[in-house]
Amino acid sequence: MTRTFTGWHMTAILVSFFGVVVAVNLLMASFATSTFGGIQVENSYVASQNFNRWLDEAKAAKGLGWQADAAWQADGRVRVTVSGPGEGAVLTGAVRHPVGREADRALTFTRAADGTFLSTEPLPRERWILRLQLAEGGHVWRREVRL
Repeated sequence: MTRTFTGWHMTAILVSFFGVVVAVNLLMASFATSTFGGIQVENSYVASQNFNRWLDEAKAAKGLGWQADAAWQADGRVRVTVSGPGEGAVLTGAVRHPVGREADRALTFTRAADGTFLSTEPLPRERWILRLQLAEGGHVWRREVRL
């Protein structure tokens, strides 16, 4: 005995299919909104007014030819190796978590005997975005490094 495929069967298949699609979309949307704040700038109008100045500053900083590389130390502190500036350079930094789970933190660095910079405080070994600012003799250089 064979059963006939009725409209009720098709309705059940469509409702089941779209029910799964909607459930997965709602789950993914809840994950997305709970893990990322979405704020890039506080006020986009103010940011647009400063955009050309930021481009000029970035071009001037690139012309300095300075480079930086960051790495973890065994004790959890961050070591930054900088090439280009002289002995009078001052390094400051801030770290932020890429998805906003941890609060932003300011980092202070001290210059080591080998010329590298070492953070004064350890960080938890997670993914961080490190914003560096190096200043020497009126020149300011900024860079973002992923840890």
